[in-house]
Amino acid sequence: MKGLLIKDLRLMKNMGNSLVIILLVAVGMSFYKSDLSFIITYVAIIGTTFTSSTISYDEFDNGNAFLFSLPVSRKDYVMEKYLFGLLMCGGGWLVGTVLSVTAGAIRDSLDPREGIMTALLLLPVAICVSVFMIPLRLKFEGEKSRIALIIVMGGFFLVAITGAEIVKKLGIDLSALGDRLPAMSAGMGIVVALAISIALLLFSCQISIKIMEHKEF
Repeated sequence: MKGLLIKDLRLMKNMGNSLVIILLVAVGMSFYKSDLSFIITYVAIIGTTFTSSTISYDEFDNGNAFLFSLPVSRKDYVMEKYLFGLLMCGGGWLVGTVLSVTAGAIRDSLDPREGIMTALLLLPVAICVSVFMIPLRLKFEGEKSRIALIIVMGGFFLVAITGAEIVKKLGIDLSALGDRLPAMSAGMGIVVALAISIALLLFSCQISIKIMEHKEF
């Protein structure tokens, strides 16, 4: 697995120009966009999508057939992709958080502690991108995987919007309901959200392993 991780990190080194452009865009948005939470999510998710790029490189010119002739199991391959995805997501999240908190402090528009808490709440959301993206990318190739991901994410947001509309029509005030419930500290909420996202990620990893075990190269 170590060799696979080194391979993917070197691929990222070769994509240095793309990383620089993404960083410059993030820096520009951090000083001109009022919603700094968007920058954190943007950079973290962009970092995660680089995992899909490494899978494409592996598939190029029937590369997987050669890769699995080496002492590399399909399970190791999948686990490395999830580890790499977490590293890229965590790196992007950290960069986005630093940019947002710094820009907010300079513009005096965001309390640093509030910015950090917001970033911690957004981290599980960014992690969950890998939950959908990696299995779909391993199951489908190229354009099909992007279409499948759009359909899945669109369905997710459709369900969320529909649920919100149903709650609204029923006359349920979620904010008032939340005030009546026992208060949960923000820290506990973050821990619970992270635990759920990690559990979903592990479940997704098992699905991806099954997908890879049934693929032919």
